[in-house]
This record gives sequence, C-alpha cells and structure tokens, in this order.
Amino acid sequence: MMRSLYSGVSGLQNHQIRMDVIGNNISNVNTTGFKKGRVNFHDMISQSLQGAARPNERVGGVNPRQIGLGMQISSIDTLFNQGSLQTTGVKTDVAIQGEGFFILREGDVDMYTRAGAFALDANGTLVNPANGMRVQGWEAETEGSLTFINTSGTPGDLIIPIGEKDEARATTTVFAASNLFKGTPVIPPGASESEIADGTREITKEIYDAFGGTHQLRIDYTRIDGSPNQWLATVSINADTESPIQPTVSVGGIQSADNTYVVEFDNMGRLALASNNGGGLDSDGNVLIDVAFLVPDTSIPADPITGLTEPPVTQTVSVDIGAVGAMEESTTQFNSESTNKIVRQDGYGLGYLEDFRIDQSGIITGIYSNGTNRPIGQLALAGFTNPGGLEKAGDNTFVVSINSGEPLIDPPGAAGKGSIIAGTLEMSNVDLAEQFTDMIVTQRGFQANSRTIQTSDQMLQEVLTLKR
Repeated sequence: MMRSLYSGVSGLQNHQIRMDVIGNNISNVNTTGFKKGRVNFHDMISQSLQGAARPNERVGGVNPRQIGLGMQISSIDTLFNQGSLQTTGVKTDVAIQGEGFFILREGDVDMYTRAGAFALDANGTLVNPANGMRVQGWEAETEGSLTFINTSGTPGDLIIPIGEKDEARATTTVFAASNLFKGTPVIPPGASESEIADGTREITKEIYDAFGGTHQLRIDYTRIDGSPNQWLATVSINADTESPIQPTVSVGGIQSADNTYVVEFDNMGRLALASNNGGGLDSDGNVLIDVAFLVPDTSIPADPITGLTEPPVTQTVSVDIGAVGAMEESTTQFNSESTNKIVRQDGYGLGYLEDFRIDQSGIITGIYSNGTNRPIGQLALAGFTNPGGLEKAGDNTFVVSINSGEPLIDPPGAAGKGSIIAGTLEMSNVDLAEQFTDMIVTQRGFQANSRTIQTSDQMLQEVLTLKR
C-alpha cells in the first residue's frame, strides 16, 4: 500500500522538475544562442518479492517477482542542435553555422557561447556588450610589408582601432597592359603639334612615394620609322606639372642613354623581346623596366650647427608591361583602338581605418580611407569532445567541466569547426510546438501520479475504517 504512495510522490516531484525545464525552454524562446534542455526519466530500484527459478526436470522456470519503487531523473541534457539564423545587418553580429563556440574572457577565466551579439567598447575591443566579456581570437602581425595571422598562437583580445593610421607605402611595381594601335602613323621630321599628337599613344598612372606624395608616371609610345613592330617608349614623371622630374630608365640592368626604351612585338601583335630589353624578365617571364627618380622635397633641413643636410630619396619603380607572347594583362599591338590602361600599382598614401568586415573564416578585414584592405584579426572557435558535458554559467555562457573535455581551439572552418555568418545571430533552438506537446504530456503525467496518491490514500482510509 505504502509503496504506491511513495511511487506517486516521486512521479510528482520529477514531473515538476520536467515542467521546470520546459518552462525555462519556453521563457528563452527568443534568447539569442539559447540551447534547450531535455529531461529523461528512469525507474528506481525495484523490491524483489521472489527471485527467479531455473527450469528443472519436473517444472519449468519461474520469473522474478519485483515491485518498482518509483521513478527518478536520469539526465537533464542540453541539446546543441543548430538554431535558425536571423539577419540583423549589424556588422559585429556573428553566428556560427555548424559546430563550435565563441570564446569569451572575463579576467583569466574563459567562457564559451553560441550567442554572437558583439560590439566595440571605448578602446575598440570586441566584447559582449551585455557583460563586458572580451571576445577572443588572433590579432594580425606585421613583418615589413607582410601582414599575417598566426592561428597557432594563444588567442587574445581582438582590438579594432577605428581611426588608426595606415602608413603610406611607396609604389614599387606598376602593371601596364595597353594595346597600341598598329595603324598609328609614324611622326615625320619637323612634325606639327597635331601630327605629334596623332602619332603618340600615352598611358598614365598616379604613383606614390614613401611619404604618401603622389606623382604622375607617364609613358609615351611612338612608332619607330622603318620598324613596323617596334615602338619607342619615353618615360616621364610629373611632366604636366611645374616641377617635372627626369627619371633614369634601365632595362635588364642596362641603363638607357635617356629616359626611353624600345618595345617590340611579333607578327601576331604579341609582346616580344627587343634588343635592348633582353634579360629584363622576372621569374614569370614578364618584361620589366626599372624607372628611378629623386623624390622632391624630402631632404631634411640643414642642421643649424653643422649645416649638413640629408640627400634626397631615390625611388625605383618597376614597370611590368606583360609576359612575352601573352594576351591577358600584357602590352599588345593590334589594329584596334589604343587603350590608355595601366592595370594597377601597389603604392598608396596615408590612410585611416574607417570600417571593417568579418568573413566566413572569421577574419576581420580593415577598410582604410586610402583604398587598402588589411586583415586586423581572426575570431577563434572552441570545440569539445562532449559539449553536453559543459556547465551553464549564465549570460548564455558555458564553462568547462570534468566531463566536457578540454577546449580544442581552431579558426572557423578548420578541424570540423563551423563557418562564421556576419550580420546574423543564431536564435534559440526551442520549438514551441514541441514544448507545448511536452507540457501536455508532463501535465498528464503529473495528474496521473496525483491520482495514484489519492487512490492510495483512499485505500488507507478503508483500512482505518475496518474496525468500525
């Protein structure tokens, strides 16, 4: 009689706990990155009234007789299945598509979360604005002109210094890919200005010195009389200004007597080697012309005591006019309109960090006012052998437990980690329809156990009235 009473009590207690978990799930249906809980039951130890008996020669075997003593909670699991992604358009909002956790640091303690509603604080540090925990990742490192991210190091704070200066870089290479009209007339001796203009094909490009100053690099192509596939190229710096600069031109290590060089094409209109640019090739077979010039206004004022000054700075720019025999990004000669085209140059002036973007690999790329883009850092993700073993620590965070395993930290997309979707947030994975269904089942289970207690009480009452 008493066993059923206490079995009903255990059912009431544990169904109440299940209802508590369901209620918590429903209350967090709109919590960013929330992972729902699930309660599993199992029966308690059973009391044996009679043990099992094995078969013998006279009779068969007998099963054991046992009475269960109720039920208890076997586990309360956290389910880490993917939540849906909601677009926010906020560049610091990030979601993980796949496995992994963001790493947050408070003091020396690391915590882990799926909620990526981040922002910048007053120092430019990427943080969780709700609690100030600092997002962990790898900051970019710079060696000379090379910027890289070392993801094998220990993650640290990510700082995005909006307004930071980007040092100017002198132009070292210019890539020219013009087409020279094969029908361009040869400039005759004593030609007029209009004849000179008709017979000249000009390409220009703005280049930079080490101080961020701009200069106009200009190359004038004219046909060589008697050589239908040869052109004379004349290089000038700032030719259209009040302070033109006389450059020094070298091809294949051989300096020309003036600021010119010869370009020769084959009969198919493709770039070929001329006699004075043999050897002027890089490892990819591209024809290179070295243009050196003195950068003006760069000498340091004379020392007031010694009267000495520093010499002006010499800058050398390699003009890459394309690969021999190539069509793409190479200088050509066809019966088509000439193109005034220098594809690109690798210099830039002083700039300031104006904006940033986060890509699928978690790389934060800075966008500078001088048109350059450079990696600033990369988000780190942590994975666990048993994520269900993590302990909830509030604020949508988890901490390591003795059954979760140690965090395995990698960049997004590596070693099974998910990718980063910027401008979105992962929503709760709670399904209201499922929770309401579980609520009904839990309520019925609670009612049934309460009825067991009521019936057991009535039976006890009957026993008490036997003496009357």
